[in-house]
Amino acid sequence: MKSTILAMVGALATATLVSAAPAPEKARFDWVEYRGTDGPAAPAGQYRNPILAGFYSDPSILRVGSDYYLVTSTFSWFPGIPVFHSRDLIHWKQIGNAIDRPGQLDFGTLAMSRGVFAPAINHHNGRFYIVNTCVDCGGNFVITATNPAGPWSDPVWLKTVEGIDPSMFFDDDGRAWIVNNRAPEGEPRYSGHRAIWIEQFDPVALKMLGNAKMIVDGGIDPAAKPVWIEGPHVYKVNGTYYLMAAEGGTSVNHSEVILRADKVDGPYRPAPPSINPILTQRDLPAGRAAPISATGHADLVQLPDGRWWSVFLGTRPYAKDYYNAGRETFLLPVTWRDGWPVILDRGKPVPTLVKAPLPAAPAGTTPLTGSFTVRDDFTAPSLGREWMAMRTAPVQPAGGALSLTPGHDGLGDFGRPAFVARRQQHADATVTTALSFAPREGEMAGLAALQNDEYFLTIALTRHDGKTFVRVARRAGKQEPRDGVTVAERPIAAGPVQLRIAAHGGRYDFAVSQGKAWTTVAAGVDATNLSTATAGGFVGTMIGPFAQGLRR
Repeated sequence: MKSTILAMVGALATATLVSAAPAPEKARFDWVEYRGTDGPAAPAGQYRNPILAGFYSDPSILRVGSDYYLVTSTFSWFPGIPVFHSRDLIHWKQIGNAIDRPGQLDFGTLAMSRGVFAPAINHHNGRFYIVNTCVDCGGNFVITATNPAGPWSDPVWLKTVEGIDPSMFFDDDGRAWIVNNRAPEGEPRYSGHRAIWIEQFDPVALKMLGNAKMIVDGGIDPAAKPVWIEGPHVYKVNGTYYLMAAEGGTSVNHSEVILRADKVDGPYRPAPPSINPILTQRDLPAGRAAPISATGHADLVQLPDGRWWSVFLGTRPYAKDYYNAGRETFLLPVTWRDGWPVILDRGKPVPTLVKAPLPAAPAGTTPLTGSFTVRDDFTAPSLGREWMAMRTAPVQPAGGALSLTPGHDGLGDFGRPAFVARRQQHADATVTTALSFAPREGEMAGLAALQNDEYFLTIALTRHDGKTFVRVARRAGKQEPRDGVTVAERPIAAGPVQLRIAAHGGRYDFAVSQGKAWTTVAAGVDATNLSTATAGGFVGTMIGPFAQGLRR
């Protein structure tokens, strides 16, 4: 009896201690400043490419009257699928996110380059449509809205549509079609052998009508074994149907090709080799200065006066094929030659300065390209649309600060860490924050520059062996510790600090300040682990505040 009573008392005492354990202290970020340098502003009447700098890939564009709308991929970042508006094709404002509610899609523990691929936006009879693929999280779907700023509907799944990269086409007779990348009929003949298919779609009931038909097998020259035909769009111009698609993969061999037909379901005939590809940079010297590379995945838009323009993705490597900012959105005029649209003549580099297509119109308050400095003091009731989180909704500011609670999920855990990030939009960029945080043993909080769960750099306050340190860490693959390998660390006194990450191409500097003077913690750290060439995938570097606690 006595032993039983003692056991009960011991259990009660243990439960009391557990329940009384203090909750983790929040990390308070008073502000975050982003500064990027990308040369002088464009002269009057011109614009500078890219029009959306940083990780804005797979652009799809739409004109409704004098308004232009554009969407891009976000993969497993949330909120997803930014929706932009412009009146001049140059100055864009993000007006919403098509995926802005956790209940629309569940990214679970997906890798950061899974999730939503290549959205395509369309409009018909007062209704906006986005058709898209959620890779490893449901397949192909369509969402709709009466206002492109949202709210957008929950996904309607297109279960019979296999593959990726769907887009929608409305014919003059009101019939709708979905065209996308699928596997070819029968067995693929080689690695990367894909096909383009078309299938009729009911835009009212939001369902497929069957009778899918393969209209491109492999690419424009099947004998050459072309790879990764994808990102297709159909247009109707003067009674002729044009099919445009990317070909060659998303790296340096990326290109855009064009075909045409007398009927929407083909047969489609490619443009002659003197025309195709209608956009590529693969023929240019690899060692050229200030290269723009990997161009493709384009979309066309016709202006009210009949002119055509194109948006497409490209990269700006700082060395070889290394780029940390991700795939960006560019804009160029389209020239019609012998009945074919040409975005850029073969052998010509993508120009960075171009004559503007329309009179300048006001832009949003958050810059999207060029040299700029922006500072978020977190005084607004909600985060700006430039902020995202890994797989889940980002934490909202409160009381003029961003407060992050260290949780069990860290940056390297394929989970949902307390991490709020914005795109790195320049090869030369500096991100600074003011942090108040008293870490307990094993906790950390600071700034992270992250490509995905396995490739990142951090500067953070942390505590181990009974002392508080400022630590710089680097992770370059799953073989390394989940918190990265310590590059440098130094003891630091208690109290608020400022932390800074300065990017210079493939080298980053890390510094800390507890007053006016800055102290370098680590300089010239190898940041090529943040490049797609090293980390793989399709995203770009995201930078922002994070906090994490002890693992489960």
